[in-house]
Amino acid sequence: MDIGAKLKELRVLKGLTQEELADRAELSKGFISQVERDLTSPSIATLMDILQCLGTSIGEFFNDGSDEQIVFGKADYFEKEDSEYLNAIRWIIPNAQKNSMEPILLTLQAGGSTYPDNPHEGEEFGYLLSGSVSIHLGNKIIKAKKGESFYYTADKSHYLTSKGGAVLIWVSSPPSF
Repeated sequence: MDIGAKLKELRVLKGLTQEELADRAELSKGFISQVERDLTSPSIATLMDILQCLGTSIGEFFNDGSDEQIVFGKADYFEKEDSEYLNAIRWIIPNAQKNSMEPILLTLQAGGSTYPDNPHEGEEFGYLLSGSVSIHLGNKIIKAKKGESFYYTADKSHYLTSKGGAVLIWVSSPPSF
């Protein structure tokens, strides 16, 4: 790992000059310059001071995140089909139910619906890729079609139905599936 280059990148991202960073860390501008050019290495205590001034920790600084998957394809999806409700739910981000938002790809067959959901804390968002749905919120029924999106707080009983079938991206926070 090129510590100097990474420190410089963080400094530039924060919009600081070498002099401003040096002042905040109580170091000299020359020292910061030498560290960024890998001409000298800071002690761990000095590195921790610099990183604190840059708004990060030593753990975050050295974690390159290379083991974290960012892009997911069909092979990564988890799918559950429900013959009773005539729908299929595809979790398009693996283990999304542990996150604060849970995006899924929902396919409703003609006459299909989602599970009736009791009121709970949170919010739900959807975008229709094809078809149309009826959104049942308490006593109301709202229609949405391809190219439209919807959003509601989940504090009323709610579920979706589709007479002709639909495919939509549905995001709920906190996860409720």
